[in-house]
Amino acid sequence: MTEGAEVHPTQPNRADAATAAVTRSRTSSLQVVETDSGPAETASCESEEPDQQEEESSTFPEVQHHSTAGPEGSSGGQVAPDGGWGWVVVAATILVLAMTLAFPSCIGIFYTDLQNDFQASNTETSWVPAIMMAVLHAGGPICSVLVERFGCRATIIIGGILSGLGMAASSFAQTMVELYITAGIITGMGFSLSFQPSITMMGHYFVRRRAFANALSSTGTALGLSTLPLLANYLLSSFGWRGSFLVLGGVLLNCCVCGAVMRPLGAKPKTEARTGPTGNHHLKTNCLSVHQEREGLKGRLRATLSTVMPFLRRHMAFDLLCSNPYFCAYALGVSWMMLGFVVPLVYLVPYATAYGMEQDRAALLMAILGLINIIVRPVTALVFGLPRFRGSHNFAYLFATAVLINGLSNCICGMSPSFPVLLAYVIAFGISMSLVGSLLFTVLMDTVEMSRFPSALGLISIMESIMLLLGPPLAGILVDSTKQYAYVFFACSITGSTAGLFIMLSFYWLDRQKDREVKISSIYKGTNLLKPSIKMTKDCDYSPVPLNSKNDRDIETDV
Repeated sequence: MTEGAEVHPTQPNRADAATAAVTRSRTSSLQVVETDSGPAETASCESEEPDQQEEESSTFPEVQHHSTAGPEGSSGGQVAPDGGWGWVVVAATILVLAMTLAFPSCIGIFYTDLQNDFQASNTETSWVPAIMMAVLHAGGPICSVLVERFGCRATIIIGGILSGLGMAASSFAQTMVELYITAGIITGMGFSLSFQPSITMMGHYFVRRRAFANALSSTGTALGLSTLPLLANYLLSSFGWRGSFLVLGGVLLNCCVCGAVMRPLGAKPKTEARTGPTGNHHLKTNCLSVHQEREGLKGRLRATLSTVMPFLRRHMAFDLLCSNPYFCAYALGVSWMMLGFVVPLVYLVPYATAYGMEQDRAALLMAILGLINIIVRPVTALVFGLPRFRGSHNFAYLFATAVLINGLSNCICGMSPSFPVLLAYVIAFGISMSLVGSLLFTVLMDTVEMSRFPSALGLISIMESIMLLLGPPLAGILVDSTKQYAYVFFACSITGSTAGLFIMLSFYWLDRQKDREVKISSIYKGTNLLKPSIKMTKDCDYSPVPLNSKNDRDIETDV
């Protein structure tokens, strides 16, 4: 009895200790450690905080944007809703893409007026849409930093304000350089801050229906291609290019409204650097500075690289170019494709008007191109959303085929500047363009993990921006030197077709290599399974048989 009386009091103490340890492990990843708080107050916060956060997470049917590192975050993470408020996010993304990605194409409506007003050449005028598209894609790292700091909603609103102010300010430009800064850099940066966070937000809302959501949201580009040229042509005939730019700046402010409906997906994760005491932080900083002074310039370079490399890995995903061959092939192919992908959208209207076509009919061609995208992209969204296509790994080959067809279709435009030929070109180019736009982000999401998608998108955007910056000016140089627009479309045909072939052959070769490795590993595992495995234990009564000993039968046999 005395032994039992001594044992019982210790068991509840162990249970209480285990419960307290579990509570501390759950709350350590969900709350910031507050200094200057009493022990009783801290204990009450630890016991009540998990329950409150569980109730808050159940009231919002969204996917968590930032996953925690604690045990609760790893086991109890919410799945993507694949619907619900996600459809509102898709609708907002459609409008954002209509006002950002499709906007540079309507600059071609003002191309001739800008040339006449500023007395500029084709090369000088083509820098306006080139800088706009280049900054649109090159702002990926900056956009990634702002999304991590302020969230997708605030970043989209900031982008809407920048694009609206930049386009409005461009209406007062007196030189081409001022137009480069206002319409090119400021407006392009606003487009980048609005476009990329909307794509990232939609990718977190949809997993099972991701291909359908991406294809459906890509109709925003088609919506902009079909409406913005007609709107720009009407504004140009009514207010001139300066008044048109001022009105279009007000239209771009609607990106702020679209960003307002992007509901936040969860609380931002608390970084460990901010949870520690400030005194330790200052002490570490002082020690680091003293250490850097001792080592001199070499130590400073090492410290700079130690901070720059994690930043590049987080926001630009340079490591994926070496660790992920699929992403490397996709990034190179898409970047090469962008050299001539948007050039026909800029030069189609000048090409048609240079050979005597009316401005209204030339703008009608751009509107027809947008209407074809509006019709084809929802159809592709429905087809790719079927159960047989969910989780398919053949989207990359469909994308490469669409890029190949899109590149070859430019040869039709170079044959003749007549309206029937250009109409046939617009139809072929529009269908292939719809497939490319529907699968562009789907293939990227299938190639990399969703946690690395923003940084991967930022890196691809940087690579694309270089080609988008070079494409229209190179086409302008070609037109100024040859006085023929047809050579521009033939050059775009070469870049597009070679990019499609590169992506297709690269993914095919990588798939063959992967299948070969899987077969080799399976054969190796099979040979290991065939080998007999005998496990000897200590309880087994086994004694080795001496080879030299002979029993009675052996002796009789010898005799």
